[in-house]
Amino acid sequence: MKQVAVMGFGNPVRSDDGIGMYVIEEIKNKIGENNSVSVFDMGTSGFEVLFELKGHEKIILVDAVINTDEPVGSLFKVPANEVMRAPQDDPLVFLHGMKWDQALSYAKKILQDDYPEEIQVYLIAIENTRLEVELSDKVKAAGDEVVDLILDELKGAEVL
Repeated sequence: MKQVAVMGFGNPVRSDDGIGMYVIEEIKNKIGENNSVSVFDMGTSGFEVLFELKGHEKIILVDAVINTDEPVGSLFKVPANEVMRAPQDDPLVFLHGMKWDQALSYAKKILQDDYPEEIQVYLIAIENTRLEVELSDKVKAAGDEVVDLILDELKGAEVL
């Protein structure tokens, strides 16, 4: 049975930066319990991605992106290999400063043959990262669009 992981990143008390959390909560509400789909609230973690990837053939990540020069709420769907940063060879790399894009590079290096071949990233353009718990209307609408796209992907992967 194919295993798919959906991971939402962001800080839910920094306004639109919490869009990843919103998306995964909506996914959880819509699919309920499903043995083929793992839904992870990754918060602002990065390195933990390494341990969550093993055993999944497909990974879907959702996060906010700032300074894109695109309108707030713009949606970007990109393969993970286009946004991964190269791993540093420094064994003392500061794990709490690592973001998911670099963590994916480390995962590929560490997991080798167990690294999932299919990793899709949804990024939503934001500006507001003030200390607030509400999402802006444009970013929330983009999040709802991502929820629908992910549900379509899960149906296409035959796990729903």
